[in-house]
Amino acid sequence: MTPSPHIHIVDDDPDIRDGLAWLFDSRGWRSCAWDSGPAFITGIAGQAPDWGEAVVLLDVRMQPWSGLVTFEHFQRLDCPWPVLFLTGHGDVSTAVQAVKNGAWDFLEKPFQDNQLVDRVAQALHAAAAQRQNQRHSQRLRQARELRYMGLQVVEQLLVQVFLTREGAVLRGKGLVLEGLEFR
Repeated sequence: MTPSPHIHIVDDDPDIRDGLAWLFDSRGWRSCAWDSGPAFITGIAGQAPDWGEAVVLLDVRMQPWSGLVTFEHFQRLDCPWPVLFLTGHGDVSTAVQAVKNGAWDFLEKPFQDNQLVDRVAQALHAAAAQRQNQRHSQRLRQARELRYMGLQVVEQLLVQVFLTREGAVLRGKGLVLEGLEFR
């Protein structure tokens, strides 16, 4: 059985952290609470490149780093986890900036528990689909490379046959061509 994804809660308010941790733990998800941006970044940096599945809930207004500054540091790690910004001081320009910079969503406090849980589930689903697409793309690239390498081998064999002009026996690659005549 695969472990359940982590829900990383980054908020400088201990009541919010504890409440969200309880919410996700009670739903069977593993939560990990961080009291600041630097603590979060330091805590997760060692996981690269095997990030696993997770979602980050990131408060906008924190000290010493704001949520947006923490997000910039997070992006430098090249971590694929979706980030949902949470704020009690939401303004349109901050939300637009966060989403333009790659945040998955922006929710204003207070929010309904079910709404947050649903958004986290949607973010995890979208991230899983993206990982699957990346794996398929990687397999396609590998298949193209193998095909290209195979064509190069065939081309080399044909050149050898052409150069011998006798339909020679080529045993090095396990291919035997006899009786070919070129005019």
